Amino acid sequence: MANAETNTIRQELHLLLDHIPDKGVPAARDYLRSLLDPVELALLHAPDDDEPLSEHERAALSEADQRRERGEPAISHDEILREFGLNETRR
Repeated sequence: MANAETNTIRQELHLLLDHIPDKGVPAARDYLRSLLDPVELALLHAPDDDEPLSEHERAALSEADQRRERGEPAISHDEILREFGLNETRR
């Protein structure tokens, strides 16, 4: 978790970014990207999933939306336990 000094530095970085001349923005972006975790960087550049949803996936998403509208979690506790082969007595 960030401490007060780190938060202050982040605020300063935000201010500095706002003052970089347009021609320096790409270089600043490249440098900041180089500081990121390589896995995180790869995820940022990963293409969007363009595979069409199956009927099962569409039904699951619809059910999750309906639960959320009712104020319930998208996946019930019981469903999670079932998915991992657990039950209330066997945790």
